[in-house]
Amino acid sequence: MIYTMFILSMLTILVGLIAVKARVASIKGGQISASYFKLMQSQEVPEIVTKTTRRFNNLFEVPVLFYVVCTLYIILEIESYTAGVIAWLFVIFRCAQAYIHITYNHLRHRMLTFSGSVLCVFALWINLVLLKI
Repeated sequence: MIYTMFILSMLTILVGLIAVKARVASIKGGQISASYFKLMQSQEVPEIVTKTTRRFNNLFEVPVLFYVVCTLYIILEIESYTAGVIAWLFVIFRCAQAYIHITYNHLRHRMLTFSGSVLCVFALWINLVLLKI
């Protein structure tokens, strides 16, 4: 579990760095003014800035449930092969979703990877509850 949480954390940091790079490049390129980032409103922004910012923010939504359930497996000292496989699937889905969103941004592909990751978190929670009954 700890390795999956580490990889997801590294993905979050990577996407954050990509977002910062996109913002700086957009400011330097004159596509957006630095003052936009005070409140992040009232100006058209380049697509790459919007995509990377939304992707970064998204990594603090459903993944929070993943971090919590993984932490519970660790704290409660529950070893489950099934949970390990599901956790890795979750990370793979999230990495794929980030790649899709930041690159070619195909909505159906994004939704499939998002749905897969949500189902994984749901399965981790159900598995945890069943193992504790």
